[in-house]
Amino acid sequence: MKRVRNLTLCIGIITVFLCACSGGGQRTISGLNPADFDTIINNKAVKLFTLTNESGMEACITNYGGRLVSLCVPNKAGQLTDVVLGFDNIHQYADTVNTPSDFGASIGRYANRINKGQLKVGGKTIQLPTNNFGHCLHGGPSGWQYQVYDAVQPNDSTLQLSIVSPDGDNNFPGTVTAKVIYTLTSDNVLDIKYEATTDRETVINMTNHSYFNLTGNMSQAGTNMVLYINADNYTPIDSTFIPNGKVKSVYGTPLDFTKRHALYETIGDTSFEQIKYARGYDHNWCLNTYTKGKGNDKIVAASLYAPNTGICLEMFTTEPGVQVYTGNFLDGKVKGKHGIAYPKHASVCLESQKYPDSPNNPNFPSSYIKPGETYISHTAYRFRVK
Repeated sequence: MKRVRNLTLCIGIITVFLCACSGGGQRTISGLNPADFDTIINNKAVKLFTLTNESGMEACITNYGGRLVSLCVPNKAGQLTDVVLGFDNIHQYADTVNTPSDFGASIGRYANRINKGQLKVGGKTIQLPTNNFGHCLHGGPSGWQYQVYDAVQPNDSTLQLSIVSPDGDNNFPGTVTAKVIYTLTSDNVLDIKYEATTDRETVINMTNHSYFNLTGNMSQAGTNMVLYINADNYTPIDSTFIPNGKVKSVYGTPLDFTKRHALYETIGDTSFEQIKYARGYDHNWCLNTYTKGKGNDKIVAASLYAPNTGICLEMFTTEPGVQVYTGNFLDGKVKGKHGIAYPKHASVCLESQKYPDSPNNPNFPSSYIKPGETYISHTAYRFRVK
């Protein structure tokens, strides 16, 4: 009997040890194991942080790239549904050779593209690295989405991230100190605030690059989701995704989402040159919520809705534009959370921003800041059930 008890005790100890090693019993609602995010990158500690609110929502964020890894929101049946694409371990996020991605990232210094990587500051032309069709995209090949933010979690619903980008980082001028503050509010809003200062004139354009799929099935294209964009105009692009400097009306084109409709109704209309260029939607819309140099974050700028789950996302922002990207370059080769292969059009990104290539288009809202000025931006994603 004593041997049996000792054997039982040994088995119990081994079980506890194995659970501790695997993070058993510590998984998030979305099924993530926080232990799979504990590592050191660039001599900085990387972790997974979990935010919750009184309604049961959960947001999981890693300070590697300030990335939103999972976001669980209630569907019409009251069940929590993860609505963002991503990976379930830090190794895939950090593997920029085999699994490069912007999934959920806090983008900087400059979200979107700068034409030929050329930037003028103080009358001088600065050559930035080119990493996308001959242009500088999302701050260059080692933008902030591939850096480790310092993280402080003051309470269960807030995460404060900060980063210091040195002068010459990806050849951008000025030492920039930036903050990203995630807050999960009691009324099911994922609130994101951005701040930045510089010691030399430079450009700043920060955003969140979450890939939203509200259907609950990320193995299928999300083109049955219904999109609304509060914008009468957009900035046309060329075949390398660079704006031509013009602002054109959406009316009479497949880019008209002033009346909400499902993506599948227009996303394949390659007779329209802009759809052909982008292989779907990858465009900047000029928001009606931005007037006289100021954005109104009390008015819905865009919304996304999945009829099958009833989940509705509403975006509010102080920014002048939103880049809507429909996962056109996803091809089923990348396997994300739970081993799911993400197909083309598996998601929709709603990236609040200054217009693409704004430094080279004086008629666009300016992205320049100088010493003594503070870049401030606010975007909120509100979730509800229809």
